[in-house]
Amino acid sequence: MTTLSPTAEDGAPPVFYQTEADEHDHSAGGTTLGFWIYLMSDALIFATLFATYGVLSTSYAGGPAPSQIFDLKLVALNTAMLLISSITCGMAMIAMEQGQVRSTQLWLAITGLFGAAFIGIELYEFTELIHEGATPMRSGFLSGFFTLVGTHGLHVFSGLIWICVMLVQLGQRGLVMENRRRLMCLSMFWHLLDVVWIGVFTFVYLLGVLR
Repeated sequence: MTTLSPTAEDGAPPVFYQTEADEHDHSAGGTTLGFWIYLMSDALIFATLFATYGVLSTSYAGGPAPSQIFDLKLVALNTAMLLISSITCGMAMIAMEQGQVRSTQLWLAITGLFGAAFIGIELYEFTELIHEGATPMRSGFLSGFFTLVGTHGLHVFSGLIWICVMLVQLGQRGLVMENRRRLMCLSMFWHLLDVVWIGVFTFVYLLGVLR
């Protein structure tokens, strides 16, 4: 809070100074606003990729169609990995609010494991598609598919690096205000990736197989 200077004399205009708590509040507000702006810009990027895929999704150029190459069972398993990771990320936030450092680290680590499983399955899917000749250069549909799904995968990989960094910082400094703020930003980022993947699963895989 902003307070009067203790040296102000009677009749003189009051002198105000900013306390350390004010500086922390200002920093927290700026970080949160900046991260929301980043999330919105990221959402616009994915919206553009979805629109591009929508235009190219029927441009097969004599190559394979979605129903010929998509394995819905594998994709459903991958979807489950990411959705479960969203739940464990929420549990980490609950543990953070309760001030439990070890529990927060444990749930973050579990979230990272599910995220790593998601990346592993996605890489396996890409490898199999390329082995079958369904490469990004084969058709407009495959170019749009690899770009959209690959961009999402890169975001998940970035989230895994962020999780590792937070595990180290929590071990060094505990649940200080800065780490709490970073964890909240990480949580928003991770949940955005879950929402985007639900769109990918529905718009790319399910609709692709039903065509």
